[in-house]
Amino acid sequence: MSVDSMTYPVSKGRSDALMDWLQMLSGAALILFVLLHMTLVSSVIISPDIMNAIAGKYEHLYLAQIGGPVLFLLFLFHFYIAARKIPFRREGQKIIWSHAKMLHHNDTWLWIVQVVTAMLILVMGSIHMWAVLSDLPVSAAKSAARIQSGPWVYFYLLLCPLVALHVVAGLYRIAVKWGFVKDRKRAGLRKFATILGIAMVVLSVFTLIRFMTLSV
Repeated sequence: MSVDSMTYPVSKGRSDALMDWLQMLSGAALILFVLLHMTLVSSVIISPDIMNAIAGKYEHLYLAQIGGPVLFLLFLFHFYIAARKIPFRREGQKIIWSHAKMLHHNDTWLWIVQVVTAMLILVMGSIHMWAVLSDLPVSAAKSAARIQSGPWVYFYLLLCPLVALHVVAGLYRIAVKWGFVKDRKRAGLRKFATILGIAMVVLSVFTLIRFMTLSV
């Protein structure tokens, strides 16, 4: 056996491990951003002035002007890394689907949920970021005007549950895959993830209602 044939599997294994780490870290960073972003936007429920104050602080620190493009690149980077495990050919998709039905394994179905939501979020999330970053600074009035015009409210009524599903599925899979939660505690983690997902959707709906009723 040649040296190349002996070292290649080790090198490939290390490369895969590094990619897995980068996928986990970028995913965790995006989850944290989504939660912080929801905190900013949902503050409009209490008062538009509070949302404007938080957004103004972000503007003062250039988090929107610099952080926005960086976030978009991280968003694309995370999808690029995760996509290496997604079967894009019909044959591979049929195999995954048949295995999921045969195994009746919750974590396998959860992975499929992640894949489907990721594809939709890639398109819709890009549209959302373009709409926001092309109309800085962020303000409650601008957000309300956008949501009250055209089909944007229906756009967000679809995007918000997709993001919630992807976040809770990703959070659960990170915790399980990397050993942060042991097998005996998976049931508790699933319950927490379910509650978090429902809370995110409910908060998003109330935020949209507030924007729809806000005078612009």
